[in-house]
Amino acid sequence: MDRITSDLLANGSIMKSQVDRLLAKGLDTNLILRDITLSGFMTMDRLVRFIVDKIISGEYDLSIIDNYDYIHEKDVLIKLAQKQNIMFIDLDSIDMDYRLTDKVSLAQLKKYYALPISEDELSVVIAFNDPLNIDAQEAMQRLFPRKPVKIAVATKKQIESYLFKVELKDSVKGLVKKIRDELNSISSVEEQQEASSILLLIDVILNACIKSRASDIHVEPSEKNCMVRTRIDGKLIEIFIFEKDIYPPLASRLKLLANLDIAEKRKPQDGRFSTLVGAREYDFRISTLPTLYGESIVMRILDKQKALVKLEDAGMDALSYNKFLKGLHTPYGIILVTGPTGSGKTTTLYGALNELRNVEDKVITVEDPVEYRMNLIQQVQVNPKVGLTFAAALRSILRQDPDKIMIGEIRDQETLEIAIKAALTGHLVISTLHTNDSISAITRMADMGIPHYLISSALVTIQAQRLVRKICQNCKEEEKISASTLEELHTFIPDGSRFYAGKGCKECNETGYMGREMICEVLTITDELRSLIAKGASIDALHTQALKDGFVGLFKNGIDKALEGTTSLEEVLRVAK
Repeated sequence: MDRITSDLLANGSIMKSQVDRLLAKGLDTNLILRDITLSGFMTMDRLVRFIVDKIISGEYDLSIIDNYDYIHEKDVLIKLAQKQNIMFIDLDSIDMDYRLTDKVSLAQLKKYYALPISEDELSVVIAFNDPLNIDAQEAMQRLFPRKPVKIAVATKKQIESYLFKVELKDSVKGLVKKIRDELNSISSVEEQQEASSILLLIDVILNACIKSRASDIHVEPSEKNCMVRTRIDGKLIEIFIFEKDIYPPLASRLKLLANLDIAEKRKPQDGRFSTLVGAREYDFRISTLPTLYGESIVMRILDKQKALVKLEDAGMDALSYNKFLKGLHTPYGIILVTGPTGSGKTTTLYGALNELRNVEDKVITVEDPVEYRMNLIQQVQVNPKVGLTFAAALRSILRQDPDKIMIGEIRDQETLEIAIKAALTGHLVISTLHTNDSISAITRMADMGIPHYLISSALVTIQAQRLVRKICQNCKEEEKISASTLEELHTFIPDGSRFYAGKGCKECNETGYMGREMICEVLTITDELRSLIAKGASIDALHTQALKDGFVGLFKNGIDKALEGTTSLEEVLRVAK
């Protein structure tokens, strides 16, 4: 039995009969404490207070909580900080002064899990992971001899993360110095924008982001710093941090690359540029937005090879793939791909276009913006400034003798009406709609003012999808799932099922995940469903009929992926529940 459970028993905080009851269920001895808190025998708050008292008295070391992944370090540190009358700091919520880290060695900071945060006339605030480590505090005081050290506390993970950023900042220190020297020696704004060292820094940023499999790059100014964050597997990670003086030349140079007006800083702008990163050419779609401290710049990385992704390689299971493919090969009708922003709908549309494009058929797309350029397809870029909206473009497209039409997104009633008319007059129309699941798309179309009989006649297939992170194969291990979760999901999970999770390693940036894959549900509109839609049946009635027709929901598809060991149960619950 683990030490904390033994001490709680000895202390009388929990009863032996409660522990015996859980052991009789065949529960792993290391998970007894978790199930005691889940079953309400002892609240998590009371458990945390017990641990904090033991840490203060010296009986426990702070590292004891590393053995219990269900006891959150943050909760323990907040209680510890309150008892010791010191500050707990969430490092992500403050604008840290990175110049302080230049005054001390990174090795010392790593050794003591310490991070200087801010400085005023009276003191230096330093965040420690263990506020009871006197040696660490004395060592930091020696490094800042002129001012007293004010102690704060922060989680180990956050301190490690920020020390890693300091390390990255040090790695480009030489380049940043070169940029400063160049800017100081150049007087005119035009020459500053042409400075070669800023181009080298942009190359370093683009290389680092693409190597880490990023989809977007965010360059954001704050009051004291300039941050570069990148979206990897759907989550933003901060990868570079520079002093504020690097931001203006960096922003100007990026705007120049995309042919934007560098003098215009009060209005949002959009553009794109192409460049070689390594041996491959990438397109970057750039968007600027004026914020309080300067322009926020976001670059979407468009890898041309991703446009050629086949549907079967996107992670669709065989059943869903065959249903969707059957829909794509119908001569006319409307096929919808639904899901929230960032669920991979555009990738699915391009996968469908790959399946459809050939010499015999005229395929035209209307997009905002055109993300990937493809052969054998006529692509139209929406331009509302000159009146070329989705609806206006669609009207003209119908006079171009198309066989198949792809609409980037149905945003309004007018576009939907024209799309349905096109579907009913012998064209195959593929588009996206923002709904949470496939059946909701039917009611959404009705809410947009389309009569039920037209919806039933035009619809062929609806696919709803999400993206789940895949478990990193380098640190994959079996995961223990709590009894309460298994009980809640018993209708989806067979007895004796095994689940897996990533422990976290250097390969996956300690996240436990590497890459993403689609989970989906494909609703084929059968004659029975068509009849119900025409009558304006409720969602429940449509769902019941869909299940009779062999429909497999999004959540069930996600659970199947977790049972296969592709993703974790936690990830499926986060994305699809």
